[in-house]
Amino acid sequence: MSLEREFLLEIDGSYGEGGGQILRTSLAISTILNRPVKIIKIRSKRKNPGLQPQHLKGIEALVQISGAKADGVMLGSESITFIPGKIKPGQYFFDIGTAGSVTLLLQTLILPLCFTEGKSKLTIVGGTHVQWSPPFHYFSYILFPILRQMGININSGIERWGWYPKGGGVVWVEIEPPKEIRPIFLMERGPLKRIKGISVVCNLERNIAERQKDYIIDRVKKVLNLDVEDIEVQYNIKARGKGSFLFLVVESEKSIAGFSSLGEKGKKAEDVAEEVFISLKNYLESNCAIDPNLSDQLVPFMAFANGNSCLSTNRITEHLLTNLWVIGKFLDLKIVRVGEKGNPGKIEIIKE
Repeated sequence: MSLEREFLLEIDGSYGEGGGQILRTSLAISTILNRPVKIIKIRSKRKNPGLQPQHLKGIEALVQISGAKADGVMLGSESITFIPGKIKPGQYFFDIGTAGSVTLLLQTLILPLCFTEGKSKLTIVGGTHVQWSPPFHYFSYILFPILRQMGININSGIERWGWYPKGGGVVWVEIEPPKEIRPIFLMERGPLKRIKGISVVCNLERNIAERQKDYIIDRVKKVLNLDVEDIEVQYNIKARGKGSFLFLVVESEKSIAGFSSLGEKGKKAEDVAEEVFISLKNYLESNCAIDPNLSDQLVPFMAFANGNSCLSTNRITEHLLTNLWVIGKFLDLKIVRVGEKGNPGKIEIIKE
């Protein structure tokens, strides 16, 4: 493959948090805009720099849905050239082959598939609930409902849970392209309506899920003086491998937020629940509309909305700042940020 250098937009993959998010966001936007891109220094700050199997699968998936051409795509590569083609709707199957996160792969694919002329269905095999990535339930209960407010209708389901290190989870997602992506205004969450959730174990004693549930309900009541409406205990579910999971959904008048934690060997059920409680407490004690994990996932969609959008979050993360930087490399728009990393803040994306 050859392409004159001046036609390529070059992205420094070591910027900010310097992880795979730069790769995912850059390639997704490149595909939408049909803008060739060269990404250098990919994950150069990581202990295992360069492309790893889950990143290779993301590039392969974009090549499949758009007929793109990619050069330098090999394990450990720290530089790739990507020339997108025309995005095609359809039914696609992707097997990550490891416990690599299905949601991180979805981050690469959902936005481009909003710019097609028909519905698409994705079936993905991999890790559904793994460290350092959003659990699939976060997408189903938090991200997708917010995207529906922007006109993007997404249905989803989980057929089998997949934990580290075995993976093997199976999820499906149906995406209906909107006529336009509507702007969104998430500055205030309004009065609290309810807190609910699930406590899950796979191939472990049910008592672990019960302890997670009892602990979080007790902490929320005693410290925050709030009642948890319901936490459903799930234990007899189809899964590959062992794992535990606690997930809370906070529904307010104008917004929704989610908080979760995963168990691991040697980690007490109470420690899992305490992690969720701390995140919940920090959010509720702020006046902000959305949780930190939603903000970085939402800004690419806001950038393509038909109008100005804004949000407030109780913590500005490195992931959010990195995604805003990538967006600014591709699109001519104004990004207004109030607040510093690690603190509550507001983001406004203004179309100029």
